[in-house]
Amino acid sequence: MRVVALYAFVAIDDGEALRARLEALCREHGIRGTLLLAHEGINGTVAGTFEGVQALLDLLALDGRFGGLDWKESFAPTRPFHRMKVRWKDEIVTLGRPEVDPTRQVGTYVDAAGWNALLADPDVVVIDTRNHYEVRLGTFPGARDPMTQSFSEFPAFVERELDPAKHRKVAMFCTGGIRCEKASSLMLGAGFEQVFHLRGGILRYLETTHADESRWEGDCFVFDERVAVTHGLAPTAAVVCFNCRMPLTAADQADACYEPDVSCPHCAAGLTDARRAGLRERARQLALAAARGEEHIGDIAPIVERRRAEKRARRGDLR
Repeated sequence: MRVVALYAFVAIDDGEALRARLEALCREHGIRGTLLLAHEGINGTVAGTFEGVQALLDLLALDGRFGGLDWKESFAPTRPFHRMKVRWKDEIVTLGRPEVDPTRQVGTYVDAAGWNALLADPDVVVIDTRNHYEVRLGTFPGARDPMTQSFSEFPAFVERELDPAKHRKVAMFCTGGIRCEKASSLMLGAGFEQVFHLRGGILRYLETTHADESRWEGDCFVFDERVAVTHGLAPTAAVVCFNCRMPLTAADQADACYEPDVSCPHCAAGLTDARRAGLRERARQLALAAARGEEHIGDIAPIVERRRAEKRARRGDLR
């Protein structure tokens, strides 16, 4: 399967027509994944055959608005998504600050070689703009973890922990680059003078940087069934706990509380006997389906759906 992560900040005023066109093409070519559209642009990750995904990229290339489309390619041995969703949203990456506009101002892009130099500069504050459950799988040495559970918490971290007068040089990174586009625009608007961000994010860094020259430590979490990738964008041994949806490191999987498809060190203590029995039965059904050569769509539920459900619950929206 060819997997492509893409985004572009660009004005979109024909959202429904574009959504319908993209959805029809993806279904025609058997592409699965998620594409988000908003007035500010497009964002998503999709997978399919090489030719199918190319048809999507060609369609976007023919639309003059997407000339600056940023996309990264990798490959997966099996289909990493089970459904295709094309949705209209308020934002393509939710920051919750409508005044932040990366098309008006954005930080300085830095390639992999320049990024290593920034990491070595003692005057630079390096910030991982991802959420804590992503950071714990891997990050760059010395990077600050904002300890966020969603990107919308990032502005509060900036206001609480950073000072333009004190932190004059800031370098940020994220998975594919999109969160840093907004984060750098936010920080420039808040008065920070020198704001850098890694072009193409961790994924491009891992794709283009040889392991011997890399400063990356650990795995890079991705929002699909590969769970995490490493240099060359090769899938790693990281897994996700089905019960609590936490991505698990090798140490987590070696813990006595880890039971595949049932529990992990982060949730085992709170698991009821009934829930444990149900999860074990599900695991048994998965094994039977695999033995028959069948695809079981409940193999790994999309992590992003759980995170969205948690946010809806916090704000009292249980739809």
